[in-house]
Amino acid sequence: MYVLGVSDTDEDRADALFHALSDRTRRDIMRRVLAGEHSVSALAAKYDMSFAAVQKHVAVLQKSGLLVKRRSGREQLATGDVDAVRAVSSMLAELEQVWRGRIARIDELIATQPQRKE
Repeated sequence: MYVLGVSDTDEDRADALFHALSDRTRRDIMRRVLAGEHSVSALAAKYDMSFAAVQKHVAVLQKSGLLVKRRSGREQLATGDVDAVRAVSSMLAELEQVWRGRIARIDELIATQPQRKE
């Protein structure tokens, strides 16, 4: 399917990005890893959940491309991918432009309607 110049691949990427960001804990993890590299164990210590649960959140972020992991000895280090975050921002800006266009058309319609006297 190809809608408004967007391919299925682009739509799949958007689905993955927005799914990853739909969870409060994952958004918080993103804030932390965008501020600097963190070990997954240090991230896990910040949350009232098991290490395995935090690992699952990190895996969702990694699969979406928002987070990159690397190994350093026994530690897994996580860093946010700024380019992926920019892609999300760009998608939201496109959606905003669509809505602004719709609002502008509604305003034009209202302006062209004859005024009713009350």
